[in-house]
Amino acid sequence: MNGFFDPLMWMFLVPALVLAGWLGWIIGRRASARRSGARVTELSSHYFRGLNYLLNEQPDKAIEVFMKLAEFNRDTVETHLALGNLFRRRGEVDRAIRVHQHLVSRSNLSEAERTVALLELGEDYMRAGLLDRAEALFDDLVAMDAHAPSALRHLVAIYQHERDWHKAIGHARRLEKMTGESQAATIAQFYCELAEQSRQHGARAEARAYLDEAFASQPGCVRGYMISGHLYAEEAQWRDAVLAFEQAVDADVDFVPEILSPLLDAYTHAGQMERAEKFLQHVVERYHGITPVLALTRLYSQHEGERAAVEFLTGQLRQRPSVRGMMALIDATLESTQGEARENFLILRDLTRKLLEGRAMYRCNHCGFGAKAHHWQCPSCKSWGTVRPIHSVVSE
Repeated sequence: MNGFFDPLMWMFLVPALVLAGWLGWIIGRRASARRSGARVTELSSHYFRGLNYLLNEQPDKAIEVFMKLAEFNRDTVETHLALGNLFRRRGEVDRAIRVHQHLVSRSNLSEAERTVALLELGEDYMRAGLLDRAEALFDDLVAMDAHAPSALRHLVAIYQHERDWHKAIGHARRLEKMTGESQAATIAQFYCELAEQSRQHGARAEARAYLDEAFASQPGCVRGYMISGHLYAEEAQWRDAVLAFEQAVDADVDFVPEILSPLLDAYTHAGQMERAEKFLQHVVERYHGITPVLALTRLYSQHEGERAAVEFLTGQLRQRPSVRGMMALIDATLESTQGEARENFLILRDLTRKLLEGRAMYRCNHCGFGAKAHHWQCPSCKSWGTVRPIHSVVSE
């Protein structure tokens, strides 16, 4: 009984049941139109046998039955499209390609039907990793102005995969113009990718030019500010680096865990530790995680002593319980603890460390993908800027 509720099985069953329902409607309609009792009986027999296979978790046998139904209905394009889609969802991409190629080769298709079949074939090629074929097919569809938005979206996805950011930008702009849907944030990310590439090759002027394009597309682009801060730091322009990193925090406080380390380094080199303390106090009020609290605790320890740091951290942990914060508090009190109490603290520190091991620190707001490190593009759903820190007692 438990297997029946397997979510992977339902990923197949839902579209398959939709197909089965649609085939049932076709059978009923043809029964009325043709009044052919023997043929309807044969079709109905196949249909209900296929439906029985689905309900008894035998999808392979169900597909064989529905393939026979497709043979009975050679003129029914929708049946073949649905079958091809089912094959692709199940990972049987070769069979999906054959079904859709067969459709495309038929001479009696309308332009609309051929376009849909080509679009499905392009998705088959993408799933199979045949990106050059998929790209050529989608380019043809865009040139014909047939299902252009869908084709453009696929092309943008292909160029992202190939890291051809210039083509990705061009097609994203075309998609924005065609649909009216803003692609500004995505385009800004593409320019940031180009800026990062230029920065890694030491082409800082080129990187800044790309950042200008990113800010033109999305004013307040947090990633753009971060890259700018790194560029200034690499040139030892520490005050400018401080300003850029502070702008990144102001643009999106959720990225504090990624920004604080280089920002504190810039404060140190710029000799602006008083400014650092004031800025961290401001961030602690806005950000609910423990990261800025720990940074401020270290500053208090250096400038005001360990006792003041421990008092501050203890007060903050009452407001925002955190395993990471507890570990920092244990470490801060270990030096002044001896004997059995020290041994107990060491055991407690090991236990808290184990709680953190293997925990996801970030999660995609779009698909729920969990990760230990931050990604600008979600590795699962490929959305940009949706991976955020997890605010919980264990994770933050």
